[in-house]
Amino acid sequence: MNKIAEFIKDKRKEAGLTQEEFALRAGLGLSFVRKLEQGKDKVKMDKVNQALAMFGAEAVPGRIDRDEES
Repeated sequence: MNKIAEFIKDKRKEAGLTQEEFALRAGLGLSFVRKLEQGKDKVKMDKVNQALAMFGAEAVPGRIDRDEES
């Protein structure tokens, strides 16, 4: 989830949006955006994809790279 958290945070900042502005534009709650950017494990994937859709991206199944987990 950390790659997604970093992606969202970086893209949000590139767009010049605060967390609150991003949440409003994406139709998400501010607390969700904060949890997402902090890399919390327990977030709903439909909301993750809703956030990613703001930047033309989506989360898809993929293999875990064990070297990147450490």
